[in-house]
Amino acid sequence: MIDLIQKHLEKYKAVGPVEEENALKEIIQEILLFSLWQSDFFEVAAFQGGTSLRILHGLPRFSEDIDFILQEPDPDFSWLPYLEGITETCKEFGIEPEALEKARIDQQVKKALIKDTSIANQLNLRFMDDLNGRKLKIKLEIDCNPPLGSDFDYSYLDFPVDFEVCHQDVSSNFSLKTHALLCHPYLKGRDWYDFSWYIAQGVTPNLLLLQNALIQYGPWKGQALNIDQDWLVGVLGEKISSIDWQAAANDVERFLKPVEQKSLSLWSERFFMNKLKNLYK
Repeated sequence: MIDLIQKHLEKYKAVGPVEEENALKEIIQEILLFSLWQSDFFEVAAFQGGTSLRILHGLPRFSEDIDFILQEPDPDFSWLPYLEGITETCKEFGIEPEALEKARIDQQVKKALIKDTSIANQLNLRFMDDLNGRKLKIKLEIDCNPPLGSDFDYSYLDFPVDFEVCHQDVSSNFSLKTHALLCHPYLKGRDWYDFSWYIAQGVTPNLLLLQNALIQYGPWKGQALNIDQDWLVGVLGEKISSIDWQAAANDVERFLKPVEQKSLSLWSERFFMNKLKNLYK
């Protein structure tokens, strides 16, 4: 099975240690998704966020964490039975991860952490000679009380073998990304990269889901919102005007291939306002 992973790694054609590490993490992510499918995880949960865009829809940037939402709210959800399945399945591929649940019972977003040193030691790596036992870490997060209104779809992956993934459709995914852009108190350039990608793909947000998410969490929590296209364009414009775009570009740079990094020099209020004009043509 390690030979299968080595062959898959070579397809990335990594040109440096950062790209090679990102590729290796993505391979582990795909094996984790396969492990979760084997445990019937996708009967109750859906894949969402930047990693789902990367793996299922070809988003050009790498993504670190794996995000999910429950299809139906369940405050008693626990990662533990699924982590046991991940450990057992990974052993079949010569991987011996450390799988830890990091969630408190009262948390809405429950987290788990996968740490591994075994896979890198078994592969012929071109650039990562300095790994020296450093653990590759991948965080799993699931929203146990997601806002209502998501639409779901199913996709099929063929690495490590054929399997099926339930995931948010791209419009619903865009809605929760937009919610993050408007409500998170910290700047994350990766979210703005994804925003630009959605617009380039001609995707528009699922406004019902976005409205429910805004009412559930953030500055508009509990308000009687009835959002439409004009409202959304207006608040996004205000947000774009407030961003430190150099800091945003710095955040996303390490997740891009060198050929794409030059375009980050365009990041500015003017650039993203132009993007915003194309949201609803």
